[in-house]
Amino acid sequence: MPLPLHLLALAVFAMGTSEFMLAGLLPDIASDFGVTVATTGTLISAFAVGMIIGAPLVAALARTWPRRTSLLGFTLAFAAAHVVGAVTTSFPVLFATRIVAAFANAGFLAVALTTAATLVPPDRKGRALAVLLSGTTVATIAGVPGGAVLGTLLDWRATFWAVAALCLPAAVGILRGVPAGGTRDTATGGPSLRTELAQLRRPRLVLVMLLGALVNAATFGSFTYLAPVVTDTAGLGELWVPVVLVLFGAGSLVGVTVAGRLSDQRPGLVIAVGGPLLLVGWPALALLADEPVALCLLVLGQGALSFALGGTLITRVLYEATGAPTMAGSYATAALNVGAATGPLIAATTLHTGAGNLGPLWTSGLLVAVTLLVAGAFRTVLAPGRAAEAAR
Repeated sequence: MPLPLHLLALAVFAMGTSEFMLAGLLPDIASDFGVTVATTGTLISAFAVGMIIGAPLVAALARTWPRRTSLLGFTLAFAAAHVVGAVTTSFPVLFATRIVAAFANAGFLAVALTTAATLVPPDRKGRALAVLLSGTTVATIAGVPGGAVLGTLLDWRATFWAVAALCLPAAVGILRGVPAGGTRDTATGGPSLRTELAQLRRPRLVLVMLLGALVNAATFGSFTYLAPVVTDTAGLGELWVPVVLVLFGAGSLVGVTVAGRLSDQRPGLVIAVGGPLLLVGWPALALLADEPVALCLLVLGQGALSFALGGTLITRVLYEATGAPTMAGSYATAALNVGAATGPLIAATTLHTGAGNLGPLWTSGLLVAVTLLVAGAFRTVLAPGRAAEAAR
């Protein structure tokens, strides 16, 4: 894989760390600003909504910019938002910085996904996407636990400074590693924005986006609420929470790497094998969550299967959106973040039922079951080459 891909993954690592680290910092932020934890939780919602809205909006606005300029600008804007967030004493300003950061993150991912696909041969989009998404998985392994430790040892503002600092080498890498030129405008004979948006009328594209969103909803529905499962259900100490999260992240890195080698030519195999295993895994985790060893092993496995299946489906979004060369990345980004935003909301409704802390795990199993039913009914969508045939 080309060096620029790994440089883009470094920026994705910084952004992924910022997106996920806030969950462990909410009490400290609430105390600092004199607001409730629930109010502070709106920072997470603001970021998720900003990602969903920002992906297509910012990608459309940046169509006429060179790729390197877009990526560098979004990275620096993301860093600046965290600098402002680190020094502000106003909660509304902090809230605004999360929206700005989300828009910058969404724009970066939209352009980076499209750029990654152009840096490799047409039949290796899956591998390129695996490298890019490895930044997110490494963020769950190292970035989020590291941010939690830094916040504990210093304060939550230190984590914002750390994220801003991570953006600087990524910006230098983009400036030196991503080829100049490569404009995304339509002057070179590419399709117009209206034509690219019209791709969303294609049932196959919409369906694959839906499947990707469902799997991601299942993933983050349980990931968000793993902490009480670890401490209350399994009876482990609080120090085990980052350990379990690291296991999930390690599994996700393995899953996205292995699936990246199969998702280009054999996506059906990944779904046919990984889908049923993922479906069984969530109820198994709910039933065995009180056994610490089983909990750790299943979390590792579910992390691998979730990202293998989710990464494969997002790769299919890029294939199906070949008729939208500058907007395809935004469609994939929107699908990812619709799932990340709705999954925890759906799972939260089960916390006060009889299922208690295990409710999100059962919910994830149900979401995967819906995914497989839809995928089975429309399995031809996942066949390689469909997008190319449609483009021709």
